[in-house]
Amino acid sequence: QVQLVESGGGLVQAGGSLRLSCAASGRTFSDIAMGWFRQAPGKEREFVATISWSGDSPSYADSVKGRFTISRDNAKRTVSLQMNSLKPEDTAVYYCAGHLSAYGKGSPDQSDYYYWGQGTQVTVSS
Repeated sequence: QVQLVESGGGLVQAGGSLRLSCAASGRTFSDIAMGWFRQAPGKEREFVATISWSGDSPSYADSVKGRFTISRDNAKRTVSLQMNSLKPEDTAVYYCAGHLSAYGKGSPDQSDYYYWGQGTQVTVSS
């Protein structure tokens, strides 16, 4: 099992930045792809970004491409999401997720992720 704990959420004005972090404990972390997802009020949870087990091949939703950057530090067992140029429509609860299979590239499909954090709230004011 992998336990995931997100941090770094908060309230920020439009155009501002936040950095989310996800700390992992439990089983080996460095061999699984990681992802970030978000769920806005009244909407379904959606894909934000993913990164492979080795840190290669980051992938982003079109809505955040060019503004968000996913990264990981396997030695520290963390994955981060740097969010710049935030917009009110980025307001959501952000979830960190660990892929079901080892040595994968990551995926935008939520069903491919087995481990989930409790989420951290990001609110962007206009």
